[in-house]
Amino acid sequence: MKEIDELNLPDDVRYAEDHEWIRSEGDKVRIGINDYAQDQLGDIVFVELPQSGDTFEKGEEFGTVESVKAVSELYIPIGGEILSVNTALEESPDLVNQSPYNDGWMIEVKPSNSAELEALITRDAYLEMLKGLK
Repeated sequence: MKEIDELNLPDDVRYAEDHEWIRSEGDKVRIGINDYAQDQLGDIVFVELPQSGDTFEKGEEFGTVESVKAVSELYIPIGGEILSVNTALEESPDLVNQSPYNDGWMIEVKPSNSAELEALITRDAYLEMLKGLK
């Protein structure tokens, strides 16, 4: 497993305490799990995601990730409607391990409350949280 200083944690995303990331792209947001989460899980072998058109409230479970170690729930960091799902993960769930912020993204959402985005933490705050977990 990676040390904290080895993690890829971009500045252009916000982080949830459940280890999801969220990136604003105009009037929608893209969501996935971050480098820390994929590293902790190990080799990801299956990803279960919602359908386009589904709606969720902030904090609700929107899917699961199965690795060789465990099955983990995914919690949506911002409420809204699912606009699209990364269908490439059906055939290649390992994209989450290889490229969690690009090819391994999971869902795109139209936020129902943009203020929820501001409540998510920055890279520096997320790093401080991780240091508290060690």
